[in-house]
Amino acid sequence: MSDLDIAEVAQRAGVTAATLRFYEEKGLIRSIGRRGLRRVFGDSVLERLAFISLGRAAGFSLAEIGRMFAPGGTLDIDRSLLAERADELDRTIRRLGALRDGLRHAAACPAPSHMECPTFRRILRAAESKSLERHIASPRSKI
Repeated sequence: MSDLDIAEVAQRAGVTAATLRFYEEKGLIRSIGRRGLRRVFGDSVLERLAFISLGRAAGFSLAEIGRMFAPGGTLDIDRSLLAERADELDRTIRRLGALRDGLRHAAACPAPSHMECPTFRRILRAAESKSLERHIASPRSKI
């Protein structure tokens, strides 16, 4: 196991030294000592940082990610939490896909004015009634 100083970890992980200090403060990573004034980490910290990065990309908070580490440092991931997050991502993908399709339609619509386009008017009515989010989230949405 090779020791890495904070600058090397920051460079290899693509984060700032301040981020590493913050993660250490939150208990997500742990230094193994110091070399002069610099924190030193074991090379296993890179895998832990990769997991934190993956968790953040999936939308987990740092607190949620922290709870995925067992006391010994191994992973203890709640699979039902992962399934819930996957379901949330599916809903977000559907919503964003419908918004994308609506924007593409509005951009290419042959109507002389958007206000003359029946599809655009349906989008406006849905937004006006504040049901746009529910309408877009519906798997049968035709926006």
